[in-house]
Amino acid sequence: MQMLTHQPLISSGLVRHSRLRPAGNTFSYSVFTLMLPIRTLGNTTFSNGVCSRNRFNLLSFHDRDHGDGATPLLTWIDQVLKSENIHDADGQIWLQAFPRVLGYVFNPVSFWFCHRTDGALRAIVCEVNNTFGERHFYLLDTGSVMPWGLQLTSKKVFHVSPFCAVEGSYRFRFMRTMKKVNNIDRECVVARIDYHDDQGPLLLTSISGRLEPLTTRSAANAFFRHPLMTIGVIARIHWQALKLFTKRVPFFRKPVPPPTPLSR
Repeated sequence: MQMLTHQPLISSGLVRHSRLRPAGNTFSYSVFTLMLPIRTLGNTTFSNGVCSRNRFNLLSFHDRDHGDGATPLLTWIDQVLKSENIHDADGQIWLQAFPRVLGYVFNPVSFWFCHRTDGALRAIVCEVNNTFGERHFYLLDTGSVMPWGLQLTSKKVFHVSPFCAVEGSYRFRFMRTMKKVNNIDRECVVARIDYHDDQGPLLLTSISGRLEPLTTRSAANAFFRHPLMTIGVIARIHWQALKLFTKRVPFFRKPVPPPTPLSR
């Protein structure tokens, strides 16, 4: 299955999160993300009046919010892949991430979907940010073509929540389907990330959405539905942390020093 086009896309959907123990805590909320074809875009800018690249707008995407924050994005991701002996991910690179809304963004996790020239998915880089201003990258690589829906695993090495120890592992699943919305075929994307410790599943999370071209209309619709979305992301993180604190969920301090920037 191919992405709808090689033009920038926007996805509207839901974030779901469920903690299983020692105290249950479940929530969901509406979000939207950008899905950008990094190899097609290169270093070119775009602007449709509502959403722009590398300049302020109601919605914006800034290169420095991703990768190492300095190297051009396409150069950075190609260097990462080659440093890990992945030499056939020379097709489209799709980056899914929250945009800045009124200049502000916090991306708990972004996804780099790296394809071969024949369109097959070859590898995924999960870019994780914590509220301490640190960033880590989990490389998901099977050594060959990566079927959609396959369960992928990675050891947890990066501190994200003070209510989870830096141990155990993540289970990833990425899925894509086609659905009709108002008699129009829309591609739907789902990313599931479940966290397991030595007692089994602890956190079940997902982000899903329907893709459509990033136009002035689709960007404006997303903004006016959720004009404070990215502020809401960080506000919800702290609100949920307060709820876990009141439920007396064990607290874990941030390890020092942080891990190396990239892990498999």
